[in-house]
Amino acid sequence: MSLYKIQVFFVWVLSVVAFLIITTMPINLQTQLICSLVVFTLMAILKLLKKNGSLRIISLTFGLSIIARYVFWRTTETIPSPNQIENFIPGLLLYIAEMYNVLTLLLSLFVVSRPLPSRPSCELPSHNRLPSVDVFVPSYNEPADILGNTLAAAKAMDYPAEKVTVWLLDDGGTLEKRNSSDILKANAARKRHEDLQKLCAELDVRYLTRERNEHAKAGNLNYGLEHSTGDLVAIFDADHAPAREFLTETVGHFAKDSKLFLVQTPHFFINPDPLERNLKTFSFMPSENEMFYGIIQRGLDKWNASFFCGSAAVLRREALEETGGFSGKTITEDCESALSLHAKGWNSVYIDKPLIAGLQPATFASFIGQRSRWAQGMIQLMRYNFPLFKSGLSLPQRLCYLSSMMFWFFPISRTIFLFAPFCYIFFDLKIFEASGGDFMAYTLAYMLVNLMMQNYLYGSFRWPWISELYEYSQTIHLLPAVLSAIINPSKPSFNVTAKDESITSNRLSEINRPFFVVFFAILLAVAFSIYKIYAEPYKADVTLVVGGWNIFNLILAGCALGVVSERGERQGARRISVSRSCEFLYGDSWHECSIDNVSIHGAALHIYEPDFPEIKRDAIGKIRFTKHDGENTASLSIKVRNVRQSGDRLILGSAFKPESPKDYSAIADLVFANSRQWTDFMRSRRKNPGIVSGTVWFLALSLRQTLRGFEYLIKGSISGSKEKNLAENEGRKA
Repeated sequence: MSLYKIQVFFVWVLSVVAFLIITTMPINLQTQLICSLVVFTLMAILKLLKKNGSLRIISLTFGLSIIARYVFWRTTETIPSPNQIENFIPGLLLYIAEMYNVLTLLLSLFVVSRPLPSRPSCELPSHNRLPSVDVFVPSYNEPADILGNTLAAAKAMDYPAEKVTVWLLDDGGTLEKRNSSDILKANAARKRHEDLQKLCAELDVRYLTRERNEHAKAGNLNYGLEHSTGDLVAIFDADHAPAREFLTETVGHFAKDSKLFLVQTPHFFINPDPLERNLKTFSFMPSENEMFYGIIQRGLDKWNASFFCGSAAVLRREALEETGGFSGKTITEDCESALSLHAKGWNSVYIDKPLIAGLQPATFASFIGQRSRWAQGMIQLMRYNFPLFKSGLSLPQRLCYLSSMMFWFFPISRTIFLFAPFCYIFFDLKIFEASGGDFMAYTLAYMLVNLMMQNYLYGSFRWPWISELYEYSQTIHLLPAVLSAIINPSKPSFNVTAKDESITSNRLSEINRPFFVVFFAILLAVAFSIYKIYAEPYKADVTLVVGGWNIFNLILAGCALGVVSERGERQGARRISVSRSCEFLYGDSWHECSIDNVSIHGAALHIYEPDFPEIKRDAIGKIRFTKHDGENTASLSIKVRNVRQSGDRLILGSAFKPESPKDYSAIADLVFANSRQWTDFMRSRRKNPGIVSGTVWFLALSLRQTLRGFEYLIKGSISGSKEKNLAENEGRKA
């Protein structure tokens, strides 16, 4: 060992010893408060300086010192005595939940403390050295129009046509389904089989289905591997349409590293998830997945641990063949496959640039179903392949995978934090041995520093309290799924997330009831806290702390009422702002116009001719425009939906009227070809409101959503009563 390495080793040892001494040093409450205030102030100054590198690490280290003192104090002074079993058991559960949160925080700090910057573009090798690519679009129950858009976009990718083969892997038209004993299901599968074969023939795409639906998505992908020969495999979910430059931005990395098995890109969504839609935050606040794809994946990439996310990725066939194809023991075949390949010594790369556009679940119930599958799959993977004991992985890779898996236990800790205050308020149990002063000096300091660290790391990608809202909103329904996977990891089965749903009118989600029950339970606890302050003034300090805890839970629960109050949308799909010149055929004449926004279903046309002939709703026309390749033109029939005058412009809202499968190529070029619009949109939302402004905004949001939730509840009750009375009257008449 060199002298330099020996010196570094001793510096680390001395640093750890000093850190432990500071952590365990006995000091009084006043000194603890002053230390916490100094640390918080220093972190705030460093955050305002917006410094990265060493100063970033110093700031995080300051925060860790407060967290470490809290953990030491919490462990040595606050757990109830085992002799008082009624206090000890719930107290121990609360302690374990808190230590789980500390562990996940430490793991996440390891992952994202210094993430890799965005990787630059990588040039493609010469034409004669270009690898061949098989593009897999696995499908189960998605409708033909969604598949048509994705397949057309895949065919339009900028890559030599002779080097690319696009495959539709249809698991909805298998022989097993076409021969089902259920006649309706069999007929539907036969029709799907025939329709998709015609669609693929029109788009020059290979159609492939199998005899039986075995091993879910992993089995479908492996069947595709058996029938294809490309050097690389690009995978897009049925509703994930790629931009033209997807392959030119990803394939070049494989030529630089012969041991590279994966190039993963972000999942960008052109429609809001149910929380964003119902809370109306999609246009100005970063989406939930942006923290993962914008920060965490770059952190994982630093440690060669970025993993396959099921879509928007390119994989090397040689690597997949070494492990027998895609892994299918769990229902998260993507992460499982990546874990196996990393353990075999293969490498991965993450490109932080959105190159596909997909669809989120439309309903809250479908959103919960999707997250249940993710949670159960990651817990299965942890049970079957615990990363700390997985041979072949480096230590950083073990910690990275452990971090990704540990996150999905949050429904357990979140449930404990939700109901722990009830132990004191309703049953007078003392599950946390501390005074109000102790809480201020240790717990409150820990919470503030934790909030500061999260804002430092994720501020432009995740606003204050939004993580807590997402976790709370999922916890009520994810808890049974998580416990089921822990108890019996072989039980969960793969369920496809519905993406073709729509909500036409305002309504409460069909799974709303537990949210109102929990809200009223917390509200009762808050009221009882106020009573206890007056009835037992000698316990006022502790009661105030627990009451404040309940109020925080009430704020989350109230905001979640807005989450399950689902807004109807007039548009079938989210519009994307574009600026494309085109021509509009109306009658016998072509007219110059521009496309201002577009979706997979239609577009808004702006016409600047003052003497444009009168046009009415439902009129049929056609648009013609130059495609993104700059050489070919495309035309598409449209139906006018609405007409309005705005200054010197005539604005036509139109719906596309595809006349053949080839029209999907025109729609794909309008909506998906240009990835720059997705990057610009994401960047426009990445603003850090800060802790204070973000908290004030969240409090206002919670108040509005609480009121909206009760508005929907009252309207739904009135509507339900009317329907019941009408049914009873009809029954009497009959």
